[in-house]
Amino acid sequence: MLDKLNVVEQRYNEVSDLIIQPDIITDQKRYIKLNKEYKDLGLLVEKKKEYESLISNKNEAEEIIKIEDDKEMLEMANEELKDSKEKIRLIEEEIKFLLIPKDPEDSKNVVVELRAGTGGDEASIFAGDLFRMYTKYCEGRNWKVSLVDASPGTAGGYKEIIFEVSGNDDIYGFLKFESGVHRVQRVPQTETQGRVHTSAATVMVLPEAEEFDVEINMNDVRIDYFCSSGPGGQSVNTTYSAVRLTHTPTGIVAQCQDQKSQHKNKDKALKVLRSRLYELELSKKLEEDSLKRNSMVSSGDRSAKIRTYNYPQGRVTDHRIGLTLYDLQNIVNGDIQKIIDELKIVQNNELLKNSEEVF
Repeated sequence: MLDKLNVVEQRYNEVSDLIIQPDIITDQKRYIKLNKEYKDLGLLVEKKKEYESLISNKNEAEEIIKIEDDKEMLEMANEELKDSKEKIRLIEEEIKFLLIPKDPEDSKNVVVELRAGTGGDEASIFAGDLFRMYTKYCEGRNWKVSLVDASPGTAGGYKEIIFEVSGNDDIYGFLKFESGVHRVQRVPQTETQGRVHTSAATVMVLPEAEEFDVEINMNDVRIDYFCSSGPGGQSVNTTYSAVRLTHTPTGIVAQCQDQKSQHKNKDKALKVLRSRLYELELSKKLEEDSLKRNSMVSSGDRSAKIRTYNYPQGRVTDHRIGLTLYDLQNIVNGDIQKIIDELKIVQNNELLKNSEEVF
């Protein structure tokens, strides 16, 4: 393992020299990529120092045991040896996971799209509940949530809502596990017989593409301006501030009517369009990868039923890993980290199993 860590440290020193070169600093795409690599390698370099220190302690204890006659010293050395071996075992497990190649998309901000599915008004209300759940979760992590576009439901909630999440964390790395079909089982507000109904909403989490990730030829984009609908005051509803962009080659449409400024709406819609085009390429790659390895966590299938929220039983079940938690109220109030952590563990174990690295 030390051989692999020595290679990592060598690369860390190379990257450290590269990121201060003027030609790298002026190349935004390369600079961001190298800066992220530098940060990730730095964690491994720190673990390497810790690992070397523990090996040194273990070797020292073994030497004392070989030559020492004093009973008390031998007892201390044996205790030190036992302690060092256990710590080495634990740090080796940590290093194995840190050595798994990271998904370069994980560090990106995201665009989240929620759409009501089967279930009529109740599905729209459920989409609204999911939006509230994600907003609470993001607030808890100090991430910024910014609305892009929304189509309110007739009885509350949303038929569709699109929002951005930004911050200084691996946002896509956390929220990507939320993509798929979410089901709710409960008695709707409109139900007079007290029967439990099943409704659904679809969640799509797209990594927010930078300008250098996807080049859009604006000659391929049709731009339409229209009056915003919904709240926002006279200036929003009577001026052509809302923007709809149509990418002619793919037919992908993105729109924004959240801002009073036409220019700001156009910028936001362009971000969504860029992210959708980027995700189109990513989903093709994910589909190819999933054919190569049978992944429980990420199949690339957007129509896959991933989670059920059962209100009568106070239960949430994630179907991908068979995880059931009887903590529905806290989960719908934004406490989804425990589910994401379990999914991350399963994914890391899959990656470790499929990795060509032999530890």
